[in-house]
Amino acid sequence: MRHAVILAGGSGTRLWPASRQARPKQFITIGPKGQRLLNQAVDRGRAIAGANVTIVTVETQVAATRAVAPGVEVIGEPVGRNTAAAIGLAAATIALRDPDAVMAILPADQHVGDEAGLTRVLDQALAAVERDDVIGTLGITPTRAETGFGYLEVEAATPNTITPVLRFVEKPDRETAEHYVASGKYLWNAGMFFASARRLLSELDKHLAPTGQAVRDIAAGNVPAEEVYPTLTSISIDHAVMERVTRVVTIPASVGWDDVGSWAALPALIEPDSAGNAVVGDAVSLDSKNNVVFNDGDGLIVAVGVDDLVIVKSGDAILVMPRSAAQDLRRVVDELAKRGLSKYL
Repeated sequence: MRHAVILAGGSGTRLWPASRQARPKQFITIGPKGQRLLNQAVDRGRAIAGANVTIVTVETQVAATRAVAPGVEVIGEPVGRNTAAAIGLAAATIALRDPDAVMAILPADQHVGDEAGLTRVLDQALAAVERDDVIGTLGITPTRAETGFGYLEVEAATPNTITPVLRFVEKPDRETAEHYVASGKYLWNAGMFFASARRLLSELDKHLAPTGQAVRDIAAGNVPAEEVYPTLTSISIDHAVMERVTRVVTIPASVGWDDVGSWAALPALIEPDSAGNAVVGDAVSLDSKNNVVFNDGDGLIVAVGVDDLVIVKSGDAILVMPRSAAQDLRRVVDELAKRGLSKYL
């Protein structure tokens, strides 16, 4: 059977201060659908897997996740150990009851403009897994030279056509990203993966054996998760498995995708006004252009005579920075922790 696994353990530091430790970005209502990002991801999973949807998150977020997505199975990690462990734990848990399970692994914090188009692509990817036992990815046709995303190199980026992945590429600098987009042979790595549970566990056994064994033992109830899980290597599925295996394919797609990885992504979700300002909540812009303005609480934001800024008012914190610095927000979070201001995190 087909299963959808939603990865929902991230902290979303690049969307601070709206995203906090107690309310990571998958719980934020953002975008034109008026839904939390997590609920959008669950609907995405149900479109391809029916009731077979599982959310993986850290234990401290399990209660909040169940409240937001009632009736959906939730697996709690004692601590975050990146995506290799999270996906492995989901695969081991699902394989116990469905040894022939085929999985679509979907992040909880992404925006998709064309959900019907994405569903068609996901169906195509899962069919390839079922037919050829490949590992699939989703590659997004780039619309800009983005330095915040990883990329997939392919021989030819023919839309909606299954094509081999030549290599995974880390987040590039600006000049390299511009070269990638101009070449037509690079796709954004959407962080969506497709594989049978059996093959995922087999590849973990080959390339990250302690994690492969541990998640099987935890899922079977043979060892206490709280004792074993913290000892696992914290590594992404990309580095642990995807970059090392054969028969990895992708499907180039244009479905209005964005990973909502920073405040600079907001104009892709919210139609900007005539001056290019993307505004959420109570805010007024005068003689200002190309700003991102987000207000999810009481009060008002007024921007006068300013351009190309991010202005965010959320809870007890206000953020003002150039849009060009949107990818650097993790530095702010680190600085708050260093100064003993963790109450704002």
